[in-house]
Amino acid sequence: MSRLRGYIFSRPFMGERAPQHVQNIVLRDYCQRRGHELLLSATEYAMEDSTLILETVLGELPEIDGIVMYSLFQLPRDPAERRGVVERVLAAGGSLHFAVEGMRITDAVEAAAVEQCWMVKAAMESAPQGPAPAAGPGREGS
Repeated sequence: MSRLRGYIFSRPFMGERAPQHVQNIVLRDYCQRRGHELLLSATEYAMEDSTLILETVLGELPEIDGIVMYSLFQLPRDPAERRGVVERVLAAGGSLHFAVEGMRITDAVEAAAVEQCWMVKAAMESAPQGPAPAAGPGREGS
């Protein structure tokens, strides 16, 4: 049975918001279904882009088997920082789990899949919002 430290947010992330007690319920369910022991969750500070608590949790890796986050979008926004977190966890022989998405990182292939999710989310956020203007034969604007 892997021992996973919970990691939740007290602030919105990537346009999402979930109360802390709901995040903890989701973590508990994820761990129960997969046979992991959920250790008490650490809650990140509310300051935007803060990773101070995550750094503390990363420091625990010699004593725990990994980290379970409510969402993969609670990883750092900056790609280099995100890669650094993943590399540190893997180098310590640990794993990262993401309860909402039902994903985990235990190797480079899984890390690439999580990064793909980040790229899709970033593309969606930068895409124009609203319906596309109609165009084509017989329509205005053609």
